[in-house]
Amino acid sequence: MSSGDIKTAVRERYGKAALQVAAGSKPGCCGGSCGVSTVDPITSDLYADVQIATLPAEAVLASLGCGNPTALAALHEGEVVLDLGSGGGIDVLLSAQRVGPGGKAYGLDMTDEMLALARENQRKAGIENVEFLKGDIEDIPLPDASVDVIISNCVVNLAARQAEGDRRGIPGAQARRALRGLGRGLSRRDSAGGAEEHGAVGRLHCRGAHGAGLPHAALGSGFEHIDIEPTRIYEFEDAKAFLTATDQETEVLARQVGGRVMGAFIRARKPRLSSDVCEPE
Repeated sequence: MSSGDIKTAVRERYGKAALQVAAGSKPGCCGGSCGVSTVDPITSDLYADVQIATLPAEAVLASLGCGNPTALAALHEGEVVLDLGSGGGIDVLLSAQRVGPGGKAYGLDMTDEMLALARENQRKAGIENVEFLKGDIEDIPLPDASVDVIISNCVVNLAARQAEGDRRGIPGAQARRALRGLGRGLSRRDSAGGAEEHGAVGRLHCRGAHGAGLPHAALGSGFEHIDIEPTRIYEFEDAKAFLTATDQETEVLARQVGGRVMGAFIRARKPRLSSDVCEPE
């Protein structure tokens, strides 16, 4: 598929998901239909009840990520946070609460339906220090050195030019440009096998399988202090539930997948510039 085809497919899938949420139903994993009739092992139980208690139900329903980057992100009062591929806005709203009125949380998404849903969720939540931007994670519409922390939740693997092998468009290069001298990028990602092709970046809370390829991608974008923290390893029963109602030979395929797909936080840091003066976290 060309980069244009990939972006069209992503917009259509997540646009449909946003409309499903607006109608009061929970979409399947990653905005599509995954054959999961009960509990999705990837997107379920990611947020504590106390975190989502103050958020609109639609923000929770629209949570299609594979992790909770706000759980481990060291956010401080007054910081500026950017969420790449913000969807219905759950991570943006949670981040805005953490950084307080003196800080700000941006959400960046390219899907009109998701942006409309996120802005409505912001209105319902009554959170003012939030701004949702329309744009592409491969071309972040913010100035250089304008944010302190970047998060992303199962989105960087959808980068179209990166999928084609064009490293000029990978979100890592854009993230590094937008971050301040000691900025942090945080991302979550779930993937099987293709992690090497779809590397995630930033001081990454990044979800990935066979995670060795992910820090290499971050290194290629000029980040340092990269580490991986596994959060979920999907075993046979998880894979079986995920594959139920598909046309695949569920038992056989689940045994092949079980234990080979991992969710993890991956963190990286933009190098300190000699002119930077920053306090440690």
